Amino acid sequence: MAEITKKEFLELLQEFSKKNLDPKFQKIDERFEKMDTRFEKIDEQFKKVDSRFTEFREDIVHQFHIISEDVISKVQLVAEGVATLNEKFDRRIDELEKKNEEQHKDILAAVKFSYAELDRRITTLEAEMEGLKRRMDKIERRSVS
Repeated sequence: MAEITKKEFLELLQEFSKKNLDPKFQKIDERFEKMDTRFEKIDEQFKKVDSRFTEFREDIVHQFHIISEDVISKVQLVAEGVATLNEKFDRRIDELEKKNEEQHKDILAAVKFSYAELDRRITTLEAEMEGLKRRMDKIERRSVS
């Protein structure tokens, strides 16, 4: 067998590589370049979609802030209205309690006056009754004697 030198072996290897391997690697390189191109397109689309989602999220957050501020202002208005009504009710209750106290005093005075009048009338009736009893006793004593 003939021996091949290292130099010849390298030359054969280069020739084999150029004929057989290089075209295959070139096809693989082309495929990788196509895949890189596809991935770049996908990355661009993803960036567009991501920016749309970011804008959408920002719009939603902005709308939420607007709505929440409106709700907060309306709640504050309701709270102020409740506080105003509470003050009105307190004033009205105070007025009614004062009026009730005055009427209670008037009723007590009227009852006191009525009791005094009744007591006077009863005392008068008792005195008249006592007088009638005495007269009856006198009449009866005269008729018995």
